[in-house]
Amino acid sequence: MVQVKNICCIGAGYVGGPTCTVIAQMCPEVMVTVVDINEERIRAWNSDQLPIYEPGLQEVVDGCRGKNLFFSTNINEAIKKADIIFISVNTPTKTFGLGKGRAADLKYVEACARQITDVADGYKIVVEKSTVPVRAAEIIRRIFKTSTKPNLSFQVLSNPEFLAEGTAIENLKNPDRILIGGDETPAGQKAIAALSEVYEHWVPKSKIITTNTWSSELSKLAANAFLAQRISSINSISALCEVTGADVGEVAHAIGTDQRIGRPFLQASIGFGGSCFQKDILNLIYICETLSLHEVALYWQQVLDINEYQRRRFASRIVNCLFNTVADKKIALLGFAFKKDTGDTRESSSIYVCKYLMDEGAHLAIYDPKVKREQIIRDLSHSAISGDNPERVSELVTITPEPYAACENTHALVICTEWDLFKNLDYERIYGKMLKPAFIFDGRRVLDDLHKRLQQIGFQVETIGKKVNPVASLVSRAASKPEEQDPTPPKKVKM
Repeated sequence: MVQVKNICCIGAGYVGGPTCTVIAQMCPEVMVTVVDINEERIRAWNSDQLPIYEPGLQEVVDGCRGKNLFFSTNINEAIKKADIIFISVNTPTKTFGLGKGRAADLKYVEACARQITDVADGYKIVVEKSTVPVRAAEIIRRIFKTSTKPNLSFQVLSNPEFLAEGTAIENLKNPDRILIGGDETPAGQKAIAALSEVYEHWVPKSKIITTNTWSSELSKLAANAFLAQRISSINSISALCEVTGADVGEVAHAIGTDQRIGRPFLQASIGFGGSCFQKDILNLIYICETLSLHEVALYWQQVLDINEYQRRRFASRIVNCLFNTVADKKIALLGFAFKKDTGDTRESSSIYVCKYLMDEGAHLAIYDPKVKREQIIRDLSHSAISGDNPERVSELVTITPEPYAACENTHALVICTEWDLFKNLDYERIYGKMLKPAFIFDGRRVLDDLHKRLQQIGFQVETIGKKVNPVASLVSRAASKPEEQDPTPPKKVKM
């Protein structure tokens, strides 16, 4: 059995940082070093202002940093000392060349493999932690085999992460499963056992699943594809609910009580975001296309198409309700992160809703409790969002430090992230500062329990997957006061 004393993680992002922080906490006898070429990021990890927000992360870092948890830019030294090396670098979708818009770009994984080959000596277990396409481990192996060092030997494992941002620390401490893939040779099984022993410090052995490398890699892509599929499925039903009078919340509850289906990921919304779902499905589609599985590729493409349809449909509904134009109208947008309890904006549906509204000439006042102003401006100025006119962001977008300021003198309030604080805002105060008629568009259904109250205040409420009918008291009150109605007969208008 390999005795693991030192672990190195290359990549101090959303995966590598939290994962190795928890390993350090659970394995106090193991020295854990997280390295990155980004000096600013490493400085942040060594400060009280961590580069990412994750509930519970700061407390774990504070308890381990400087003891058996270290953050450094000295990648070579960490590689030399390590028994296990995690590769947790970014694997974005390619933006040019073969596989553009579909395939994963493995240039950072390849660069890590080459650096490890150049620097390392002795026996190393190298672990894919980044989400990679099937058979990516073979690329790493081929690079390692180019080494001519007589005392250097490697084993490559796949150990994909199954974290949900916002609950990552809880997911790491109480995982549904730990998946480790490796060679079915004695050497491969020895490496799997060494990594398993690390996790067995706090994870029951029954939850550690071992497979061959390729099954492990594909399981990660398949898991994210299935989760995204459920979201697109319920979102497709939400469109049907809005035109039939059904309530998608009630439909989701009814079908979710079926044990064969279950409740998770049946919350209708403006669509999924984050770094994984879209990227992994695109990767899956590309693999299917290259293997001539065109029908399979088309099937998974529809999951992404429905997601885009839901975003565009929501933005169109805002425009239609605001009398078919939002040009020069101010709209408050609450929430910019792709989900609550994170500052991550990658592929956030908020970005695309902003794009469609800016395309119509709307002025946006944006508030998010965890996303920095610079990040919002950077996302909205991207060429995919603003084309060759990034200057429009400075003209149309204002970032506010608190939600009430965002809502002043607006025609509509749009909720794009399900932050809990949005349930407890003083909506009477907000209504008093808005232009009339005042609209609320709830893209995350966080205000479902407040609809009657909001209507009594005076809001017109629009939400996903449901027609919000006027409350009976308001209808009867309007009907009982005919003297207040304008007696002037309507003019005939030529259509």
